[in-house]
Amino acid sequence: MQAQSPEPVRARHGMVVSIHHDASDAGLEMLKQGGNAVDAAVAVGFALAVVFPQAGNIGGGGFMLIRDKHGKTHFLDYREKAPAAAWDNMYLDEKGNVIPRMSITGYKASGVPGTVAGLTYAEQHFGKLGLAKVMAPAIRLAEEGFTFSEEEVGTLHSANLAKFPTSHRIYQRDGNFYTPGEVFKQPELAATLRRIVADPTEFYKGKMAQQIADFEAKNGGLITAADLAAYEVKDRKPIEGNYHGYHIITSPPPSSGGIVLLESLGILTGYDLLKLGADRSAAQVNLITEAYRRAFMDRGDYLGDPDFMKMPLKEMANPKYHEAWRKTITVGKPTPSKDLVRPAGFMPPAPTVPPAKESTETTHFSVMDADGMAVANTYTLNFLFGSSVTVDGLGFLLNDEMDDFASKMGVPNGFGLIQGPANAIAPGKRPLSAMTPTIVTTKNHWYRKGKVRFVLGSPGGPTIISTVANNIISILDNHLNVQQAADAPRFHHQYLPDELSVEKKFPLDVVEQLKAMGYTIKRSGEFDEKNPGVWGDSELIAVDPKTGELLGGHDGRRKFGKAAGY
Repeated sequence: MQAQSPEPVRARHGMVVSIHHDASDAGLEMLKQGGNAVDAAVAVGFALAVVFPQAGNIGGGGFMLIRDKHGKTHFLDYREKAPAAAWDNMYLDEKGNVIPRMSITGYKASGVPGTVAGLTYAEQHFGKLGLAKVMAPAIRLAEEGFTFSEEEVGTLHSANLAKFPTSHRIYQRDGNFYTPGEVFKQPELAATLRRIVADPTEFYKGKMAQQIADFEAKNGGLITAADLAAYEVKDRKPIEGNYHGYHIITSPPPSSGGIVLLESLGILTGYDLLKLGADRSAAQVNLITEAYRRAFMDRGDYLGDPDFMKMPLKEMANPKYHEAWRKTITVGKPTPSKDLVRPAGFMPPAPTVPPAKESTETTHFSVMDADGMAVANTYTLNFLFGSSVTVDGLGFLLNDEMDDFASKMGVPNGFGLIQGPANAIAPGKRPLSAMTPTIVTTKNHWYRKGKVRFVLGSPGGPTIISTVANNIISILDNHLNVQQAADAPRFHHQYLPDELSVEKKFPLDVVEQLKAMGYTIKRSGEFDEKNPGVWGDSELIAVDPKTGELLGGHDGRRKFGKAAGY
């Protein structure tokens, strides 16, 4: 039986939910000083770069979804870009085989970072307090330090960090590992953050940009001063859809998450899930899994960087297409992925991908202020500690986001995703992402915008999409509160490999029922006693429709985060 979730945190004026308590407090500090949700979000983003180096970053990139108090929306794409020297076969050996881990660890794994550009752009265009105020908590945490918990110090025992001298020195004290209760100070990072406050363009066009470029050149990396100078934030239009009378505002490409989310939910609109069984019942999981299978098939074939290609987003969001997909689902049975045939007459021909034989450090935070402004932000280094490379003298880790491209057509990336030509490596291109920051409102009317009901997102590679969808289904179909939805055991299917992944704590009786239906089940961490077998990190905010209170749900899988409100 699943343990009872605690009640959500309740607040009247503002709410910040993140994976680290110090970062949540940094955002709350901004709200109490009269800042808006963007001020708080930028404070959280920079604070996480200090206290959560596994994924919080200034050396990575991400997406920020903003809905202001008037209902106007912005999607800030500050995703990393491939350096100009990148080429489509850069991770293949002379025989055309993928060189193991080359796109994941080391100097050639990094795309041009976008986080500093994204967070400073957000503050300058939508914030109220200014960079000096919103970055003050991060600088304080870097200079004065923060206290490590047992869970945090465990992640620092990374073999990859030990391969790079600066990373080994900063995060592992040259082998004298940190212990719980110790204070971790980062003076080099504090100095870097102070320089960003003084002139945020220095990271891209000044002395700091040259430092980064010189470091890359010295070590055989590809990022140049010209790459950094050419980086720009894209203010894109979110994609929108409806589900059970609610309006969903979510992530456009280069996120695959939003359209796959809307397609999955669109397929499911034809079912009354709650009538079939309770949340996480075998009957519900069967239909939800089949929706994911079909939407992820389209993801692999059609999605990439919108600046480089046209994608059939309207077709993927077409309710008639969803209905046609629904007709291919047999209730109570899986459709083997190898037998899946896309309904004819809706989509353009899919690019051909050669047949192929058949992990995840991102972080999400959600913010709402007293005026109803909402921010959902997901950003990443990709894998744990990114490339594991720390820039000398600047104290921050670089991403390994190049692995999110297709290193070779038909060969799975680090998350097992099979990707097509649409996501091939090219200079200046942004890799396809699964990050899915999302805001759900009540229904829009011609005379007024809907009101925010939920703010959500998660890390977890491709499981981000299913985690966000599962949260929406748990809340809207099954009437769980945000804390219960955050804590519920997770499941995921991504078309290939053809297996239904479940967390270790997923109910065993349901697992057996799904096996009996014909599913191949992969239980996370099943054969490792010490592995908790979990993924993702739901950081959710809901608005109580009766009282107007903000309800914060922090994922119980991560013990050092919290929902902070006032």
